[in-house]
Parts: sequence; C-alpha cells; structure tokens
Amino acid sequence: MRYYRFDPGGEPRLLGREGDELYDLTAAQPELRSLSQLLSAVESSADSLSDVTDDLLDTADTVELDQLDDAAMAPIVPDEVWAAGVTYEISEQAREDESRLPEVYRDVYYSERPELFFKATPSRTVGPGDPIGVRTDSNWNVPEPELAVVLYEGSIVGYTIGNDVSSREIEGENPLYLPQAKVYDRCCSIGPCFVPKSGVDDPHDLEISMEIRRDGEIVFDGTTSTAQMVRSCEELVTYLKRCNVIPRMTVLLTGTSLVPPDAVSLKAEDVVEIQIESIGTLENPVISV
Repeated sequence: MRYYRFDPGGEPRLLGREGDELYDLTAAQPELRSLSQLLSAVESSADSLSDVTDDLLDTADTVELDQLDDAAMAPIVPDEVWAAGVTYEISEQAREDESRLPEVYRDVYYSERPELFFKATPSRTVGPGDPIGVRTDSNWNVPEPELAVVLYEGSIVGYTIGNDVSSREIEGENPLYLPQAKVYDRCCSIGPCFVPKSGVDDPHDLEISMEIRRDGEIVFDGTTSTAQMVRSCEELVTYLKRCNVIPRMTVLLTGTSLVPPDAVSLKAEDVVEIQIESIGTLENPVISV
C-alpha cells in the first residue's frame, strides 16, 4: 500500500493505493486526513498500519487515478525536514570541486560522524507539481534527488522522495554559508507518496534517476543507486537523535546521489523529475524566489 494526500476542493484527503486501485481513506474515517493522524490511530491500537488500512478499505470510496495528477499534495506534513550531506562519493567530489576548502568535505566523507543539517519547515516544503524555488542571488542552483526517510516518534516508518534544492555557488563560497544555500522559500519538495517500511525490500539498493527538462529538451539525465551510499539510514537517524529531540513527524533526506555537470544550473520554468524504485516519481516546475 502507498499513501497519498490530495485536495480535490479545499479539504485535504488521505488516499491509499493498492495496484491500480485508489481508495479514499478519509471517506471511511473522516478524522483521518493526514499520515500523522493515521499513524496516531495505529499507535493507539494493537493493529499494524496494514491492518488498520485494510479495515478502512471495506467502506472507502474509490477515486480515479487521474485525479491525483491535478490535486496531489505532499504526502506528509513534517514538522521538520533535516538532511545529510556527503553520503555519496559523487557528492563528496562535487563539494570539493565547488569549495575553497575541499578538505572539509573530504574529512566528513571518511569520518565517523556524518554531516547533518536543518533543511526546511512545513512552509518551505512543497509537494508534487508545486514549484520549487531557486535563489535570485545565486547563479548556480541545482536539484538534489534523495531518498527521504520518514520518522514517526523517532522511528523509521517508511520512505518518500526528496529534492534538496540548493545553491552550489553560495555553499562553495564558504562552508559557513550552508544555511543560506540550503534553507529558503520552496527549497524542498517531497512526494509523491509515502511507502511503509514493509513496502521497500532494501532502502540501500534502490535505483534513483533524475531528469531536468528545459523548453521540452532534456538538459540532464542521470541514474544511480542508493547502494552507493556509504552510510545506512539507521546510522543517520541515530546521529540525528543524539542530544536532539525531534518532532513527532520528521523527514530526513539521506544525501545527494546525482550531481549535474557544473555547466547545468536550474532556471525558472525548468522541470525536475526524480524517480526512485519502489516509491514513484516526484515532478516539480521551477520558479525564482
């Protein structure tokens, strides 16, 4: 089962998808309008997420799949989004190349402690189909496709796709500028759905692909795998929770797996499409902010 949120007319609804069948879980239980509310219902019962959802399917209305295209929302409304850096060799090399202090990133890649940073609040996070933003005070802006770990009460409950939109120019100028390179309006997108842990055989062996289109032409197209990640999701979560009380609903992006060539920088009206095996496709247009 995959879980979606959509808004067909002013009232967000929670959907469950099994194969080609899409079910309106909110129709079956009106108080369930978000993943957080569903997980809270699971927490207060003795049943699993699958069991609770299966009970709802008997009375849930069905929804046409094409309705998601126009009304899809971010599947999760996380209280906080965090991110990990330099977890892939390609990311470490790119950060070295852009920086005046390359040894900083080399040390992190090989060190015991990972790089973790705050990425976004709910107001800075968008969902599928919503515009992501690139900074007008930067001439080098890139999307960063990442496997996103979804945490509930500090435990991994599933996964989605994340786009850690960033300014490589600002980040490369000085490592202390990282918050400005990473945290700003529309700097993060997540979606298109939430997949429970049981729906992903191995999060460390998933194909990831990204495509950037401009005026209908492909300006970047790449594919990699989470098998290239040098740290596990569990390790990153452990460090995130060290001396840090995270909110009930938190998302952790696990690192940049694909880096476009230096000559490629996002522009307004570009379209970024990210696919992760077992999860789906996250697509966003680009605007300047």
